[in-house]
This record gives sequence, structure tokens and C-alpha cells, in this order.
Amino acid sequence: MTRQATLDPQLLLISPEDNCLIVRSALPAGARVQLEAGAAVIPAPLGLGHKLARHAMPVGEKILKYGAVIGSLTTAVAAGEHIHTHNLNSDYTPTYTLEEGHAFTDRH
Repeated sequence: MTRQATLDPQLLLISPEDNCLIVRSALPAGARVQLEAGAAVIPAPLGLGHKLARHAMPVGEKILKYGAVIGSLTTAVAAGEHIHTHNLNSDYTPTYTLEEGHAFTDRH
């Protein structure tokens, strides 16, 4: 049995080295997904293509997608937690966020 077989079918592991999982279809708040280490509850809606932590990771952990580093965590994350610009900085390009009531800001 492969690792993919132990995951929720709503999630995709692109490469065995990846430490993030990809949402295959929109998930509503409160949805339960099966991870390799157990179930996780999605606290807020997530759209197609968003990343979830494959397991708990500390601040500074390099995030692997497609078997390649895409950025570093700015906060610790729990298994199943959403990984996006609020807790991930690109290691290659500036990370821009839209702060409420403000223009785009560079988080580098």
C-alpha cells in the first residue's frame, strides 16, 4: 500500500518528499480530512489547489512541493493546517499580501 492510499481522497501528495498536501476539491469549514497520522478538521473554507501541512512543522521549516523547496514557514503549523502567504515566505520572490485597508506589502 502506498502513502497516497492512506490519505483522504480530497488531498493529493504530488511527490513523496513533499511535506505539504494539495486540496483536490474545495473544502468547507468543519470538513474532516484523513492524514497519514490521523484526522484533521479544516477550520475555514479552502479552495482547490491550496496547501495543507502533511505533519506538524516548526518555524523556518522549508516547504517542499513537487519535491522542491517553495518557501519557509514564518510560524509553526500543525498537521492539516493551511499553508499560504499568512505563514509562508517564498525563498525566491517577494511575498506580497493585501492588508485590510492598505496596499500590498512585501513580507520579505
